[in-house]
Amino acid sequence: MAKLVILTPGMTGRAHELNVDRTTIGRVEDNTFQIADPSVSSHHCEVLLRGGEVLIRDLNSTNGSYINDSQITESVLKPGQKLRLGQIELKLEAGGAAPAAPATPAPVKKPVDTATMVMPRGVSLSDLESGGRQPGLDTTSSVFSKKRNTTGLYFWIGTGISILIIIILILFALRMAGNSGH
Repeated sequence: MAKLVILTPGMTGRAHELNVDRTTIGRVEDNTFQIADPSVSSHHCEVLLRGGEVLIRDLNSTNGSYINDSQITESVLKPGQKLRLGQIELKLEAGGAAPAAPATPAPVKKPVDTATMVMPRGVSLSDLESGGRQPGLDTTSSVFSKKRNTTGLYFWIGTGISILIIIILILFALRMAGNSGH
């Protein structure tokens, strides 16, 4: 029996046997094979068993489906080939009754949408140190500017004025006390 095995660190070794004609893969629970990763779409792709072939069909996922680094909309996955869904990499392993690997035409390539971007899985220490600036991005002009903390400034101005008024009142009271004594 053929199975898909996850190769991505943190999920390494997780596998799903392909024992039904149609297996859905995605982030949400109603999929046959759930992969809870933000780079995987809620309903990412489906795996169809067609005779001895394992057919992968992308379900208009955000980050795409790839077989050996070639983006596909629908293509045959052969034993040993890598399937990438978002940032999750899987490999098709053939069991005792391995699906045949007949010669197939080149995968149908889906046009790459330049507006689609693979979401990073986290923040590295170097990203934090560089303030999130990435090479190739114009960081000199920003839509957002840093706000000044004027609350502290107003506090110290108010405190200074209050102290000045208190000093003036004390001096006035001392002068009045000095005048009444003479």
